[in-house]
Amino acid sequence: MIPKSMVTLAQADGNYSSPPASPNVIIRLFPSIYFYSMFVYNVYTFGMKAKAGNYGDMGWYQSSINVLRALEKAGANIQITGLNVLNQISGPCVIVANHMSTLETIILPGIVQPLKDITFVVKRAIVEYPVFKYMMLSRDPIVVDRVNPREDLMRVLKEGAIHLQNGRSIIVFPQTTRTVVFDPAQFNTIGIKLARDAGVPIVPVAVRSDAWGIGKVIKEFGKIDVSRPVRFAFGEPVKVEGRGNGTHQEIIRFITDHLTAWGCTVVTPQTNEVSATTSAVST
Repeated sequence: MIPKSMVTLAQADGNYSSPPASPNVIIRLFPSIYFYSMFVYNVYTFGMKAKAGNYGDMGWYQSSINVLRALEKAGANIQITGLNVLNQISGPCVIVANHMSTLETIILPGIVQPLKDITFVVKRAIVEYPVFKYMMLSRDPIVVDRVNPREDLMRVLKEGAIHLQNGRSIIVFPQTTRTVVFDPAQFNTIGIKLARDAGVPIVPVAVRSDAWGIGKVIKEFGKIDVSRPVRFAFGEPVKVEGRGNGTHQEIIRFITDHLTAWGCTVVTPQTNEVSATTSAVST
């Protein structure tokens, strides 16, 4: 049951756009310092609550929204489209998205949790980070080691089926790592297989989140560049047919079309070249 105190970001049309921001001079000059000071404080506060067993669904939502608001206060412009598609689904679903930065891992709960109870498929390192691990572990994520792909797949299918049967949706990032370049060849079918075996719909999400850079020393602490827009586009839920090959290609097309429209770099499968041209998809 989703607490009534959780408020969805979506307007009546299922979309969201950041209100105009007016950062003060200090924040404009030092957006990364401002943002990370707020981020670390937020993680510590809610991490300690999670360690004490006082986190829960509302904490999961609020800690995520706090980070979204900190990004906006730093000057980031966040736009979300198609969020109302989640209301079309009566039960749980599998959400698959491209993985560009830490941003989507942190703020997707604030976006989705008011509509669907969710958890993630995550690499083991995520549940070993100091303090933050308590927050993630409290959500009972599906943890993969990325050593033996077959073992990871079996774990995702087994544990994922239990979550879905219990009404909890699952977010999957099928790429092997965070990257600003989208290469369809690196976008695996683990989400397709989970949705197919569990008999639930799959929802594609295109993400542009390079406003939160990938750090050279610590990946999670890269430069915050608020001149780069933050975009989330939710696609229509899809039923996986047969082995799911057609569904997989449909999802790749959805993500590729949006990333191209947003000016992101996409590898063209036929030529293995990159492109960043504009298409007709709305930004």
